[in-house]
Amino acid sequence: MESATDLAEVVARMSTGTGPVAVDAERASGYRYTQRAYLVQLRRAGAGTVLIDPLPLDDLRTLDTALADTEWVLHAASQDLPCLAELGMKPRRLFDTELAARLAGFERVGLAALTEQLLGFSLEKHHSAADWSTRPLPDSWLTYAALDVELLTDLRDLLAAELDRQGKAAWAAEEFAALVAGADRPPRVRADPWRRTSGIHRVRGARAQSRVRALWYARDGIAARRDSAPGRVLPDSAIVAAAEADPKDERTLLAIPGFGGRSVRRLAKIWLDALDQARALPDDALPVNVPVEGPPPPHRWAERDPVAAARLARCRQVVVGTAETHRLPPENLISPDFIRRLAWSPPDDISAQTVSDTLRGFGARNWQVGLIAGQLATVLPAPELS
Repeated sequence: MESATDLAEVVARMSTGTGPVAVDAERASGYRYTQRAYLVQLRRAGAGTVLIDPLPLDDLRTLDTALADTEWVLHAASQDLPCLAELGMKPRRLFDTELAARLAGFERVGLAALTEQLLGFSLEKHHSAADWSTRPLPDSWLTYAALDVELLTDLRDLLAAELDRQGKAAWAAEEFAALVAGADRPPRVRADPWRRTSGIHRVRGARAQSRVRALWYARDGIAARRDSAPGRVLPDSAIVAAAEADPKDERTLLAIPGFGGRSVRRLAKIWLDALDQARALPDDALPVNVPVEGPPPPHRWAERDPVAAARLARCRQVVVGTAETHRLPPENLISPDFIRRLAWSPPDDISAQTVSDTLRGFGARNWQVGLIAGQLATVLPAPELS
């Protein structure tokens, strides 16, 4: 469906349905600049399956209102919640089948793997990386998209039963509530996004880094205007190579790998202007490495603070052992970042309570704190020498 009239009919259908609603969204990652949804799929008992093209619609707020009291079932919800929120759709309750499978100890948690293992159905996933901004969408793509929500509620019921059997239903409820709460928070704006250019670690010196920055922002502006993924405008590898070579004329620039394509060559003046601007910067305008909040990378701990490094190793042993006991991935038991921050700067007065308070302050959930805080409090102090 793709009109306001069609949307009103869908809202009416979903309102009369029963039970949870399966929800999915398709983006055009790798093709488009934004992470907007180009297709939204829903299925609910008594209402059937619907596919919504959101492009011609202002938003989906009327549908959101109709589903306000309904549990939403998504797979890997954190991937889809931001683009659904852009359309005015935010769940009040949800069940994430991927996260549920992780908590239940499944080794393979992809949707196709779970449906095959638990329901005996094989899902085709060869359109998962397709350009969903394509119009019109091929029938085979639409069939694929519909199948993504066809079995989600059945999968939800089986996973919920397994979590209950393992005594983990309350853990999952806390995790799902955290996802819902996160959907209401504005997206995080990353400082100096150009520093995430792949391969930038090879670029030495502030002057060379300024060339990375200049090229990155030049590319980003073009990508935004074209609504194209930045990597399709100019690959990161080309930015890094140009920053290292510092070409001063078009011939030298176009000889650098990544600048030889026709579309990139047409933009040669933009790339050279960006490099000229970086070259003209005074020293006090060059990039400065801002101190990172929190602990340093773990591989530097032994040099910076051997005592903290030993403390981190003991804490990690607790995490791994507890995760194995409860059949959980260690990263789902507790965020590795929380453990690093705790080990680098533990409470002055170490106890189960102070460690619990510290972990909660980082954002750990109650079930995580209950499983691990006491053990961490035991290993945080250095062992006494006998």
